[in-house]
Order: sequence, then C-alpha cells, then structure tokens
Amino acid sequence: MLECLIVDCRLPANDPHTIQLRELQIRIANDDETAFTQLYLHFGKKLTQFALSLVRSKEVAEELVEDVFVKLWSNRHQAASIENIRVYLYVAVKNRSLNALSQKAHDLISAPFDFLDTAVHEFAADPYELMITAEMMQRMHQAVDTLPPRCKMIFKLIREDGLRYKEVAEILNISVNTIDAQMAIAVRKICTVLHIDKPEKSFGQQVGTPRGKNLKKN
Repeated sequence: MLECLIVDCRLPANDPHTIQLRELQIRIANDDETAFTQLYLHFGKKLTQFALSLVRSKEVAEELVEDVFVKLWSNRHQAASIENIRVYLYVAVKNRSLNALSQKAHDLISAPFDFLDTAVHEFAADPYELMITAEMMQRMHQAVDTLPPRCKMIFKLIREDGLRYKEVAEILNISVNTIDAQMAIAVRKICTVLHIDKPEKSFGQQVGTPRGKNLKKN
C-alpha cells in the first residue's frame, strides 16, 4: 500500500538541517505526495533501524514503519498540527513495535530498555571534521558496540539520528537527566578507547539543541 504513495523524487541532502519539516507537513496536509515521499525517504531507514532494535526482525520492522507512514498519509489533513514530527514518528514506531510484541508489550513500555539490542550501523561523525584516522574510527565503532544496550540506543538516537536530548527523553519515556548520564557514559568510554581527554562541559547544559555534532577532541 505504501509503495503506491511513493513517487520518484529524492532529497537534495540527507541532513535534517536542510529539510524544512514544517513545510513538508503543510504540503502533506494539502495532499502533496512528493512531500510525503520526501519525509519517508528522510526518516524511513532510521525508523526501521529503531524498530529493528525492538522487534528483532527486519521484515516486521519494515512493515511497522510502513504502517506508521500509511496511517500518517491517511490522516494527512492533520499533519500540519503535529508539533514535532520527529518525535511523533519515533513514538508511533515505538508504540507499534511494542504492540507487535503482544504479551511482552506492557513490560516493555515500563522497562528501562536495558535488555534491548541496538545496532549502530553508521556513525554520524565526520572523520575529516574530527581529524581521526580510519583505525580510530574502527576503534570508535568497537567502543560503541560494547556500550550497555540502553546507553547504545540513546547514543544512536542522538549521534546517528540527530535527535535532541529532550526528544529522546520523550520517545523513550525517561528523564533528560538519564539521557545526560547515559551520554556521559558513552563519551567517557569512547574517549578512553581513543585516548582522548573527556570533555569537562556538562552534557545537560544545552538540552534543546541538536547533539549530533558535539563529540569532539579537546
């Protein structure tokens, strides 16, 4: 069903800063299939990886994400009223994933996500910007893979998917302080592996800003 809604178009760049999400929402509300396709191409892969970390099945994850977008299109005339489309989509995928787990859904909703396995397929850091070698990138991937599951999920959503601390807190239904603490753990471990001095600045001082580009060498 979703395939029939997707028209042939591509985003100019896969960067949230280059996409006017509000404009896309307005266009979708006005039955613009091209805008809907742009939104799907931008979020589809990230949401599928997020769903996969919950349901452990690629096929199920892809189906759940398609269901979310089909529902969004069905209710497209209300799309412009969604305050934060990123949080809306992630929460919708999370809820459908938990519901797909049937009897385990209730436990998962209240669980701290410690037992979930999040695969970090792409690290969002720019190796040229950070001036690190391929070997250091490999060591960084290895460090991320050894993070505790909840810590890895939070790190992925912020560093790979480019979400804000507050958005991740809403999606996972945990406090911003918990996000801050888990990111501190992740950065500390990565810095240790790369032999970089850990940043002294508190991670919780700029909760409302994107955190996808803040991990740098001192």
